[in-house]
Amino acid sequence: MMNSNEKEAFIPILLGSDMNVYGMARSFHEAYGKVCQAYASNQLAPTRYSKIVNVEVIQGFDQDPVFIETMRRLAKEKYTDKNKKYLLIACGDGYAELISQHKEELSETFICPYIDYSLFERLVNKVSFYEICEEYQLPYPNTLIIRKEMLNNGRLEQELPFDFPVALKPANSVEYLSVQFEGRKKAFIIDNREEFDLVLGRIYEAGYTSEMIAQDFIPGDDSHMRVLNAYVDEQHQVRMMCLGHPLLEDPTPASIGNYVVIMPDYNEKIYQTIKAFLEKIEYTGFANFDMKYDPRDGEYKLFEINLRQGRSSFFVTLNGLNLARILTEDRVFHEPFVGTTYGTNQSDKAKLWLGVPKKVFMTYAKENEQKQQALKLIKEKRYGTTVFYDKDHSLKRWLLMTYMFRNYIPRFKKYFHSKEG
Repeated sequence: MMNSNEKEAFIPILLGSDMNVYGMARSFHEAYGKVCQAYASNQLAPTRYSKIVNVEVIQGFDQDPVFIETMRRLAKEKYTDKNKKYLLIACGDGYAELISQHKEELSETFICPYIDYSLFERLVNKVSFYEICEEYQLPYPNTLIIRKEMLNNGRLEQELPFDFPVALKPANSVEYLSVQFEGRKKAFIIDNREEFDLVLGRIYEAGYTSEMIAQDFIPGDDSHMRVLNAYVDEQHQVRMMCLGHPLLEDPTPASIGNYVVIMPDYNEKIYQTIKAFLEKIEYTGFANFDMKYDPRDGEYKLFEINLRQGRSSFFVTLNGLNLARILTEDRVFHEPFVGTTYGTNQSDKAKLWLGVPKKVFMTYAKENEQKQQALKLIKEKRYGTTVFYDKDHSLKRWLLMTYMFRNYIPRFKKYFHSKEG
């Protein structure tokens, strides 16, 4: 057991202000009773009016030079106590990249549980990620890499090596964030060549310069997806893996692919395949994998790896594997590795994670066995959310979170259509 001095001897510092930040802050509050400090370029709703996380907004903080200049100032003026440990946690792709880029300098003041930038660059870009999948024999969808110079008058000259429907997404998600054009979506599912040429042309006309990924669309609805969160310690040993079975995704163009309902799951083959991969590449920190079951060959095919915990990964804490505790025990208290802990769906503590009102889930999730299991969990009151937290309750916060949740009702009405291929 740690004493109260040890408990006070570390400070979690979160980067961002979104739901991921709130989920991590809540994990720290549940594990250690701590109030987190966060820094962000803007104030988003999930962390507003909160008593468990203080957000300081700094214009332009999500990019250099503001990011590194601010971190240098904080290291010099605020985080100066040599008896305290300062744990730096990114809650978005951009912040994870910035920490990795400046890891050596930041590590003089902060604990930075992130990989070196050379590996980060290879994994974050989907082009090199699929090359790594090939190298380590990880299954992924049939893929065509498209570069700007392959277009002639805004049109790809070659035929696609697979049939429609086709999935189309940016290889560089950080660059894509700053690109705006008519009909913009986070990712596209395209039914014909005319639409494909139109969308691809618009993306490059808008100033996007990196590769685009065209993929054979794996048939099936949201319930064919899986999401895996893992934590790998400083010695590259996988301490925790937790598989989730998404039952519904956000259909809003800017948020397509964001999970809004997740049930805990278990799959030995997925666990062992990803565990071996993370150890071989000498990964460290949180990792988050998206994959989809392909009924044509029975394989779970990887789409991407996020080099941080996922925005919906509070489902892991909700199911008894507290993300903050796992990280802190490794990096702050240096507790020895005693084996990998695997999430399961068999426990009587298994809970359904909801990011939308129950009504939305009941209306839009596909009718199947998993939905029935989820409805049973709801009936037994075995469910939870990231943002509604009993120990962080105020009227203002409750009204804002309720408004945020209810916003999904018109969004689903407007945008939802079956994605079955």
